[in-house]
Amino acid sequence: MGVTGIGGFFFRAKDPQALQAWYAEHLGVGSAPYGAWDTQAGPSVFAPFAADTDYFAADRQWMLNLRVDDLDSLCARLQAAGVEVVTNPDWDMPGIGRFARIHDPENNPIELWQPA
Repeated sequence: MGVTGIGGFFFRAKDPQALQAWYAEHLGVGSAPYGAWDTQAGPSVFAPFAADTDYFAADRQWMLNLRVDDLDSLCARLQAAGVEVVTNPDWDMPGIGRFARIHDPENNPIELWQPA
């Protein structure tokens, strides 16, 4: 049998504990021991982009995309907590879903995706 899902996402951080706490507080991600959290079944996209893509910042090698169930509510909570949320109607795709973008405290790009 092949791969059944993403088992983890690991990356370097200047202050791993503070960043882990930020993700847990604002996105509900990784609050269990070792940063684990149970996810709902659903689509995950694995897509290398061209080196010169403008889909996310040129100084970043990756962008984390998190599937959400209520984009408007999450964006409102993030904004109330002082997190800058960027939306663009051009990013939304019929049949695919709606998108918003944020950055964590270490300026890592995060795309929030509410599937259609």
